[in-house]
Amino acid sequence: MKILFITYTRIGDAVLSSGVLKHLVDRYPDARFTVACGPLAASLFDAVPRLDDVIVMTKRPFDGHWFSLWRKVRAKKWDLVVDLRRSLVSYFIRSRKRAVLGATDNTIHRVPLLSSVLNLSEPADPFLYTAPKNEEAALRLIPDGSPVLALAPMAANPNKTWPVDRFAVLGQRLLGTGGPYEGWRVALLGGQNDADAAAPVLDALKEHRPMALFGQADLLTVYAALKRCRAFIGNDSGLSHLAAVAGLPTLAVFGPTDPVCYAPWGEKCRVVRANSDDPQIGELEPENVEAAFGHLMDSVQGQDQAEHAK
Repeated sequence: MKILFITYTRIGDAVLSSGVLKHLVDRYPDARFTVACGPLAASLFDAVPRLDDVIVMTKRPFDGHWFSLWRKVRAKKWDLVVDLRRSLVSYFIRSRKRAVLGATDNTIHRVPLLSSVLNLSEPADPFLYTAPKNEEAALRLIPDGSPVLALAPMAANPNKTWPVDRFAVLGQRLLGTGGPYEGWRVALLGGQNDADAAAPVLDALKEHRPMALFGQADLLTVYAALKRCRAFIGNDSGLSHLAAVAGLPTLAVFGPTDPVCYAPWGEKCRVVRANSDDPQIGELEPENVEAAFGHLMDSVQGQDQAEHAK
């Protein structure tokens, strides 16, 4: 059985779609998989079981990337094409069955929306496969020892980026002498081009033995490294979704984006957003985010205690 899974370019959207792919992997244990996605998200799928190929779709003028995809897959006869991009290409590929995502509904979260492509009765929780090499590399990036708070102070969109000076103040309040997480280490995560912009945070937290992970690893290794952390605070970005899938208490700082659709998915996830008619991320002060993080950690502790009591 051959399955073609067409998913997204942006990291966050691709992560949110990963549960649909896992459902297919589990449902069809003899199937071989080909994933088509954008270059930023491609490495997320490197460890998918029974993977034949990851086709990287680099955007081209006049939607030429879709024609390129068609040329690469037209020769095969597929058993199932799952298309989360609602592309016309799906209808020009030989396939016994097609599942194409319906119209966008901005009143529900993306996870149940994407799960509707397969008419699932329950949302398909995001899930990422890793390989041993990812786990081994993560151990080198985040060694055993003190608990680690992961911070992701940068985002691709300036409107989704909480000012770095406030990330620095927040880190000092949380980790400094007398702070609730005194003695923890801090890991700063981001892309290769984020290091210079995030330097003020790194400098402000230098006494907490910061680990700077800017573009040093592929996404699956970053995900594996996040699993070795204790909690996460970041912007409305792909890294927040990776932290959520890793099972961390995850706080995402939101600006104008609607968290109804794009909040990190999971019981241990929360968002903090300015309370105004036109919320801007710069309206949030460190004490706002600190309070939201404290509520999150208290809630997670309560959940853990309830689980242990069962």
